[in-house]
Amino acid sequence: MIQLRTILNVADNSGAKKVACFKVLGGSGARYAQLGDIIVASVKSAEPRKQVKKKDVVKCLIVRQRNASRRSDGSYVRFDENAVVILEGNTKEPKGGRIFGPIAKEVKDKGFAKIASLAPEIV
Repeated sequence: MIQLRTILNVADNSGAKKVACFKVLGGSGARYAQLGDIIVASVKSAEPRKQVKKKDVVKCLIVRQRNASRRSDGSYVRFDENAVVILEGNTKEPKGGRIFGPIAKEVKDKGFAKIASLAPEIV
């Protein structure tokens, strides 16, 4: 469950380290985002001399969340951290070239095949 002002880790090599959510996309009443949802976030900390700088406004895809997420087969998936992948503009392509750590299967099911193929493990 990701909501406004949630601080998230970045799971790619775009240069950002931490982002803060300030808008959940998906209708005017959307309060919470889950695995596979897109949010708008502000970069809070970043590496020097990389693509993404501090204070940049970026669109991000949620690939890991601490709150347990129920799947259609009745099982649950839960991660140790909240993590996102920064997207390139309005496309479904990642801004970075690598993705670190496992990602949820829901990401691939929602049409982000490129991100799923870059990930080292799909849970």
